[in-house]
Amino acid sequence: MATPGTAPRTSGGLLTRVVVGVALAAVAIAAVWAGGVAFTALVMAAVLLMSAEWSVMHGVPRGFRLASLAALAFVAGVTVYVSAADALIVLAASAGGIGLFMRGFDRSRAFWVAAGLLYCGLPMVALLWLRARPDGIISVALLFAIVWATDIGAFFVGRAVGGARFAPAISPNKTWAGVAGGIAAATVIAGAAGVFIANAAVWPVLLGGTASIARIGLRYASLGVVLAWIAVGGDLFESWLKRRAGVKDSGTLLPGHGGVMDRIDGLVPVAVVAAVIAAVTA
Repeated sequence: MATPGTAPRTSGGLLTRVVVGVALAAVAIAAVWAGGVAFTALVMAAVLLMSAEWSVMHGVPRGFRLASLAALAFVAGVTVYVSAADALIVLAASAGGIGLFMRGFDRSRAFWVAAGLLYCGLPMVALLWLRARPDGIISVALLFAIVWATDIGAFFVGRAVGGARFAPAISPNKTWAGVAGGIAAATVIAGAAGVFIANAAVWPVLLGGTASIARIGLRYASLGVVLAWIAVGGDLFESWLKRRAGVKDSGTLLPGHGGVMDRIDGLVPVAVVAAVIAAVTA
């Protein structure tokens, strides 16, 4: 997710940014629709690239980078072929074990090795678990739509309006107007999705029960507000990480966007929170 309210990156320009964004969205939509191996492969690829960027950003030695990648791949396999609960246990054990082992070589980076495994692994388990549920295609599609709406609304409203800075100490280019635009866009998308879902009766309504269609739409709109704020928080956290590391972008893989972490920083916490909500309300 790009920083809300920022100007387009001069390296790629707005056109490059839009073209790459549309291409990425098309791949994501196709994978969500297909599910199974296609979705698992997309999530794993994104997470492994994100882990590599995290490791480079924090100066993690090569051996520990490879250990982190192997651990994440194994956790993905456990999620798909065993259970998400077992995957979380394996993830926690891997983060703790690799982190403790790293302390013997470099105490200052041990925390960041373990934190990186959790940062990358938790949303991976969440997304794979959500997509495997009977209502998975709608659940994941809705999450993507909310995060994308937050991103797009924030970018274009912030670009058009400008104004006061939202968090100048962390992300100087983020504006209040951009954040408001992103949250408004996510609210509209989530509310409209709730009305459609309730009206079409294509999915057991997570937050609806026996309420009217209008009230269900309002509840989904409220969910959109909450998840949009969480997406903004994910963006701020990644901006803080980059500022701490002294880099502009997490990587250079995606023209006009930066790295994979730059693209999905909002989705990381949103996926985890959505999985918790789904588990609690199941």
